[in-house]
Amino acid sequence: MTRRPGAWPFLAPALLVLGAVQLYPTLAVVWLSLERRIPVFGVAEFVGLANYRFLLQDPRFWQALVTTAYFTLVSVGLELLWGGGIALLLHRRRRLRGLLLAGFLLPWALPGVVSAKMFEWLLYPDGGLVNSLLGAAGGPAGINWLGDPAWAIHAVILADAWRTTPFVLLLVLAGLELIPPEVHEAAAVDGAGRWRSFVHVTLPLLAPVLVVTLLIRTIDALRVFDVIYVLTGGGPAGTTETLTVYAYRIFFGTLQFGYGATLAVATLLAALLLAGGYLWLVAPATRPAAEGA
Repeated sequence: MTRRPGAWPFLAPALLVLGAVQLYPTLAVVWLSLERRIPVFGVAEFVGLANYRFLLQDPRFWQALVTTAYFTLVSVGLELLWGGGIALLLHRRRRLRGLLLAGFLLPWALPGVVSAKMFEWLLYPDGGLVNSLLGAAGGPAGINWLGDPAWAIHAVILADAWRTTPFVLLLVLAGLELIPPEVHEAAAVDGAGRWRSFVHVTLPLLAPVLVVTLLIRTIDALRVFDVIYVLTGGGPAGTTETLTVYAYRIFFGTLQFGYGATLAVATLLAALLLAGGYLWLVAPATRPAAEGA
């Protein structure tokens, strides 16, 4: 590969902007996490790793971490199931596909706050559409979907999955469109049915797209905030309090900037570790398929 020393002046503006909007704020938050900073009381002192030691002993942090992991696992799983299934149907259907795709992409176009408020009205205990339909069908009525600890986390997961499934749908559909039709025709000539062709041809060729899709959505789900904050605010009884919601409450509820920054750094580290581990486990399995494609 030919070296081009003259390329650095052209890259420098982009690197400076990236450092200004991402690297510098990140380092500032890491430094803030090493301090005990409570501006309302005029407290600002360097405490080193004291915030991190407190973090490891904070049961509320561990509960938020478990809630975040459960939310991410179930939400991303539902998005892959729904988005992948709809993408397969649209890939095989040519008539009215543009119109159907536009309809499926509508939830993704809505702001997260608008989607959350819509689900809040749908799940309202008295007069909400969901409870009204359940009552008309002879099922249980008056369920407090967002106020009952047994239902709240699943209601929030459903709202987030509905909003972000179109993103998965779009990427998977694009990946399906890139697979040459001749590959499936050759598999059919060899006697492979639809299921065997899907398992042994479509999935291996689609694996790189799925890895990227799952990685992006996993990182997004780890830092979800707007949907949870609007629907439940982290309640009831902390059952929907994720790491980002907990960090927000510490930052702006108690004004403990130092410990709030520690929670933000912990969230960042969780995302980096999960992304790195995910790529280490999954990417090698996709490399032969990507090379073959």
